[in-house]
Amino acid sequence: MDRLRSLNIEHVSSAELIAREISRHTPAGSAVARAQRQGQPLPEEPLLAIIRRWFMTRKPDAGFALTGFPATMLQAQVFDDWLETRDESLDAVLTTTGQAAGPVHEHYRTHGLLQAAEISQLS
Repeated sequence: MDRLRSLNIEHVSSAELIAREISRHTPAGSAVARAQRQGQPLPEEPLLAIIRRWFMTRKPDAGFALTGFPATMLQAQVFDDWLETRDESLDAVLTTTGQAAGPVHEHYRTHGLLQAAEISQLS
């Protein structure tokens, strides 16, 4: 992540965004906290609201590395729509070597964006 800072690319963790919303007791944060307490999967709607708030308020065309999102095909499709709305595009989607491929990986592979990286390369 130090390498990202040196390139002036913001590192954004979806987990940190969620934790911030929970600590602020926002409606979306409260919904996610409730699901976590009950041992349920994170609900899509409040999760998307949290990530959308960050995405739509960032500077246009500012570089970023977003970790932990998108994790589902619905999230990937919604994220693609957000990018299109802002007339932006991704340069790459990084996955660590050995990470299990799934529908989200395949989605970005078909768009020519998926790139594998060794964990040591990301440090």
